Amino acid sequence: AAEDTMAVLWLLHLLVLSPLSLCTNPGITVRLTQKGLEYGRQIGIAVLQQKLKSVHIPDISGKESVSPVGSVEYSLSGMQVVSLGLPQSSLVLAPGSGLSLSIGNAYISIDGNWRVKYLKFIKDHGSFDLSVSELTISAVMAVGSDETGRPTVSCTSCSASVGSAKIKFHGGASWLYNLFSSFIDKALRNALQDKLCPLVTDAIAGINPHLKTLNVLAKVDQYAEIEYSMVSSPVITKDYIDLNLKGEFYNIGKHQEPPFPAPGFSLPAQANSMLYFGVSQFTPNSAGFVYSTTGVLSINVTDDMIPKSSPLRLNTKTFGAFIPEIAKRYPGLQMELLVKSTKQPFVTFQTNNMTLQAVGSIAAYAIQPNSTLTPLFILSVDASVSGNVYVSGVKVAGSLSLNSFKLSLVTSYVGPFQVQSLSNIFQLVLKVAVLPKVNELLQQGFPLPTIEKMNLVNTQLQIQKDYLLIGTDVQFSP
Repeated sequence: AAEDTMAVLWLLHLLVLSPLSLCTNPGITVRLTQKGLEYGRQIGIAVLQQKLKSVHIPDISGKESVSPVGSVEYSLSGMQVVSLGLPQSSLVLAPGSGLSLSIGNAYISIDGNWRVKYLKFIKDHGSFDLSVSELTISAVMAVGSDETGRPTVSCTSCSASVGSAKIKFHGGASWLYNLFSSFIDKALRNALQDKLCPLVTDAIAGINPHLKTLNVLAKVDQYAEIEYSMVSSPVITKDYIDLNLKGEFYNIGKHQEPPFPAPGFSLPAQANSMLYFGVSQFTPNSAGFVYSTTGVLSINVTDDMIPKSSPLRLNTKTFGAFIPEIAKRYPGLQMELLVKSTKQPFVTFQTNNMTLQAVGSIAAYAIQPNSTLTPLFILSVDASVSGNVYVSGVKVAGSLSLNSFKLSLVTSYVGPFQVQSLSNIFQLVLKVAVLPKVNELLQQGFPLPTIEKMNLVNTQLQIQKDYLLIGTDVQFSP
């Protein structure tokens, strides 16, 4: 089923090894716990069981010398699996290497037809039922990457053992059964045993075409993409797998490194959820670097963006009450403000608290009747903003609210004035015009490293020192 296949793909996707960069801390760490592995095992076993039921066992023929009749030619044909059970299985982490799959006490029932010829001219035929029990399969699965950095998976070792077998013949002379039952039993068991490991290997290799559809770059919006390549080999313990991903924002088509490194962090020992994402503050700060260098963090504010109920307006009359020279030189004109970032905004994660420090400028203009802009003054603004961060679907999103800000005069074209007298006006501008626009961008969020049809459920988010901790279970859409 598609849901089953996607679940297995998710499990394998989480184990992928991409090209590694040495001595680089991750922006995002993904932890797959034993609970998540158990979920993958349940679905993976169901997939494997369906594949085993459809196994094709080729016709078997041979010749054996059987006393007292001499040479006996036999053939087995039309064999098919009629029932199969995998009641015992385990999928465990093999520290430092990969995954180990074990299936025990499995059973298979097969129907088929038999035909014999002996003494050169005597022929007989009938049907048979074969019941195999105590069947075991052991396989080790390794993961890697191709030349493009996309994931690959392979079965590095496999062994299968067919335990006891009981064969029941139908048709033909009963005295014949004892003559050829032993070598038919052996032929069937060998044929089945030879088929099991190739089937497991092919089933694992068959996932690779799906894995090739994964993109190591996830588009965020028209300006940015985030890279999820590996920066080190996965850390595999007996309890979890940690995958250290780059988790870095870039301008689309232009990968410029920010002027700061990713700090180290480590996830606490938790196992209540299937999956954990640790998102370093490096990741949003790399986003801030991208958006500030592309010039996205700027906004033109006009009076129609101010609530109509506000007595403070963006015009020379309102500002003239604080800076008389404005009303004197430019009476009765509307104003426009250009608010933009002058430095990269910087995010800080502390326990249960996220803050953003933003440094920018506010340039004020009078709008002339011919729509030209006349500069009035330029202010520097240093703002402290608190953040609310949450998971929406398979994305991390957020919103900001203003804590405090400080204004200072950079340039005035209308003479000296007291900057702090404008605090109320600019507090209104930032709260009702600037932050809503920024929040529109933040609410779009950025995608976590997931695959198609993967949904996050029972998600919890905690803000820790230097990183976000997201714990979640997963489900897959049909």
